[in-house]
Amino acid sequence: MKVGIIGLGSMGKRRLRLIQANFNDILLCGIDTNNIRRQEVENRYGIPTYSSLETANTEFELDTVFVCTSPITHENIIKEALNLECNIFTEINLLNEYYSEVIQLAEKKRKLLYLSSTFLKRKEIQYIRLKVKDEQNISYRYHVGQYLPDWHPWEDYRNFFVSNKKTNGCREIFAIELPWIIDTFGKIKKFSVNARKLSNLDIDYPDSFNLLIEHESGVVGTMTVDLVSRIAKRELTIIGENNLIEWYGNPNSLFSWSNKDSDMKKIELYDDIISDSNYSHTIIEDAYLEEIKEFFMILEKNLKPNYTFEQDDYVINLINEIEAN
Repeated sequence: MKVGIIGLGSMGKRRLRLIQANFNDILLCGIDTNNIRRQEVENRYGIPTYSSLETANTEFELDTVFVCTSPITHENIIKEALNLECNIFTEINLLNEYYSEVIQLAEKKRKLLYLSSTFLKRKEIQYIRLKVKDEQNISYRYHVGQYLPDWHPWEDYRNFFVSNKKTNGCREIFAIELPWIIDTFGKIKKFSVNARKLSNLDIDYPDSFNLLIEHESGVVGTMTVDLVSRIAKRELTIIGENNLIEWYGNPNSLFSWSNKDSDMKKIELYDDIISDSNYSHTIIEDAYLEEIKEFFMILEKNLKPNYTFEQDDYVINLINEIEAN
């Protein structure tokens, strides 16, 4: 298989690195308009790079691409890749106006559209889902936040896609978190929201959202998303008569109530973890690798992804409603 990594920023390098380390039969090339990034990747990873998808397809004979660029560029790249007969793995898109068109095009071309939703692959989330799947009389409190300039400390946040109102930082957090929240607690029946700007950051959108959510299952929760917290936060508490679960975002911070011991017990789910010191302690790379494994397995066995563009369309429309309130 010949795979092109489109976009050689932090996420593109992560996908490249994980593929190189775990899939010996995959031939890789990089694609980026930025010559400095291309040179860095050629020197560090020893793969050819190209300035355009068209050139890469001609010279490298691609059959698969990973779209790791800014979300606002995904539409044109996905359409071009499908017309070049490529299967597609894409990072979160944040915009969905073109979904119906590319879904139809992928079906016509008989090509795979695979959309990243990394937290669905986190072992902690999978554990939580199993623990609460048969209990509707629960509530949850969830806070996710980190000061926006600390997301990518190596670059100015104003040069990063999260500064754009269309693909803003809070929108990205919602797109990461809502798929697993909906998968765990059910579709959202109704919500109320309070949004405001608390910081002096040079952005033209709210940097703090507080939601009260009611799911179709009857589960009720609160969700806080912000770009202000000077310490990276991912704090979840689930409360029920038979369940008390606490998670602070990293593999060493999952605790669950034990009726037998009448105490909170630490839940160990990982023997080893893959991490990158450039990111928050709540970001580990194991789930990113699991997505890549699933993508290649689906290609090999002609299966349907667990998380589809149709499901993401629901999520993005929900985010649009949240932002509109």
